Amino acid sequence: MTELAAVLFDMDGTLVDTEVLWWEATEEIAARLGHRLTDADAPEVVGRAVEDTAAHLVRVTGAPDAEGVAAELTGAFQERVDRGAPMRPGADRLLAELEREGVPFALVSASPRSVVDSVTGGALAHVPFAFTLSADDTVRTKPHPDPYREAARRLGVPDAACAAVEDSPDGAASAAAAGCAVLVVPSLLPVPPGPGRIFASSLEEVTLADLRRGVAAGGAAPGRG
Repeated sequence: MTELAAVLFDMDGTLVDTEVLWWEATEEIAARLGHRLTDADAPEVVGRAVEDTAAHLVRVTGAPDAEGVAAELTGAFQERVDRGAPMRPGADRLLAELEREGVPFALVSASPRSVVDSVTGGALAHVPFAFTLSADDTVRTKPHPDPYREAARRLGVPDAACAAVEDSPDGAASAAAAGCAVLVVPSLLPVPPGPGRIFASSLEEVTLADLRRGVAAGGAAPGRG
């Protein structure tokens, strides 16, 4: 039976309510490019890296410069994050429980380093993460497994001994591909069920015991179902 060794948290939409800010930033840049953002765009926006969303906007608008679009997206998002990013319900309590019980935890985000540093210097400044990983810290970011594999490597623990906490389809796919048990708390997009995934409607429902059971069962549903 595998025992829980560490918990790896996504940031946007999981610990802090920034997915809405990212959508607003993308909406702003899309409108400037002549595209009205709709629900049909959501799979290319929610939980995606800046470069992925920029590439999508280039495809739908014909904009010539993906790097320029990515820079505009980052700037628009950064402005909103700097004004404040509230924590998600239950996040503080769960983080405090992990700290109290001595369970290592780290941040694994698909946001750029500048955004991660802004949030961890603001809304999450009180949280003692072992380290933070941004989209800039691995060659490939979510939905590839690289970020979660790198986090486990840095902690010196097996991938399968890690519980990842995610809110988006790409994030869940990344963690599952790395071999982590995945606790999914959906935010803006529904996340399909899959091997190694457990679900909760809010972090307010989640305890350390649930994460331990999820890892022990290889991601099977926790005791309370």
